[in-house]
Amino acid sequence: MTAQQNTSLASFTGDAQPYGGGDPYADYRTADLPFTQYANLADRQLGAGVVAANDEFFAQRENLLVPEPAEFDPEHFGHKGKVMDGWETRRRRGVSAEQPWPTEEDHDWALIRLGAPGVIRGIVVDTAHFRGNYPQAVSVEGASVAGSPSPEELLADDVKWTTLVPRTPVGGHAANGFAVSAEQRFTHLRLKQHPDGGIARLRVYGEVVADPAWLAALGTFDVVALENGGQVEDASNLFYSPATNTIQPGRSRKMDDGWETRRRRDKGNDWIQYRLVDRSQIRAIEIDTAYLKGNSAGWASVSVKDGEAGEWREVLPRTRMQPDTNHRFVLPEAAVGTHARVDIFPDGGISRLRLFGSLTEDGAARLAARHQELGG
Repeated sequence: MTAQQNTSLASFTGDAQPYGGGDPYADYRTADLPFTQYANLADRQLGAGVVAANDEFFAQRENLLVPEPAEFDPEHFGHKGKVMDGWETRRRRGVSAEQPWPTEEDHDWALIRLGAPGVIRGIVVDTAHFRGNYPQAVSVEGASVAGSPSPEELLADDVKWTTLVPRTPVGGHAANGFAVSAEQRFTHLRLKQHPDGGIARLRVYGEVVADPAWLAALGTFDVVALENGGQVEDASNLFYSPATNTIQPGRSRKMDDGWETRRRRDKGNDWIQYRLVDRSQIRAIEIDTAYLKGNSAGWASVSVKDGEAGEWREVLPRTRMQPDTNHRFVLPEAAVGTHARVDIFPDGGISRLRLFGSLTEDGAARLAARHQELGG
């Protein structure tokens, strides 16, 4: 097992105050974490899942990846006790009356399949509403396993686990954040809580590193999609929803599943800048405004640049957008580039952007080299 350098950015230890009524998040402890600019690789929408846990007596493991913040109902009890919105295990006990306490090695674990394999930049272990029943400490390990391994295969002795978060004390009712510096591609995580307790949510922020063999087999694919390795680099406004929503899989399911800006009161316009999987030839574009009915963009354009120092070239001129509609455009000739930008006029939102094309020969070579360097 190889240890990697780790930094706990937001250090919260000890109990939160007992719940005193009113807003259950009023005394919640959190901080600004720089790595949250990256996509959540443990997003259910990407295909992430909690594939196994050794114990989930009080609350089921799947709650760890629920996208919404954890909820708390002080009067909700079931046959096993207080119903909590998270993953909670039973209390561990020692071996005898003389030794009733758990040992130093005792812990509970859960196995998480990332929705998209990638390089992890930061992890949040959120203990929201676990005030006196949170773990004393947590640790997180990562592994890269090809295919679709079973829990038994992931737990086999031949799987190499790399420590991403060493055993670290955490606080109750807090967003415990950890920066990760391991330059490797991971597919699965093992989350441990020492010795027992409850965790509300797990967030795993990082950069997707797609399998180049898979993309080559597809031929034409969405070269800006998050699951293929596309990334949002910047956006003019994130008032209502994150720009990363625009490159999530599938169609938007509701209004806040897209990107929407605040209302402009000047003569400017809003925009998102993307980094493509690598250098690509774009042949077709989709701009979807699903569920944006009175607040969709009025017009939109798409530009492409080739290289960091390249100049922006408009490949889709400013075009009228209809509310709640998927717009499709075939380009008269392939647009080659490494970055793309969508401008909306004057404000509003779009739900998805799709750029269909294929990697150039040099783009494919760079992607394959990086995949190999990261242990893919």
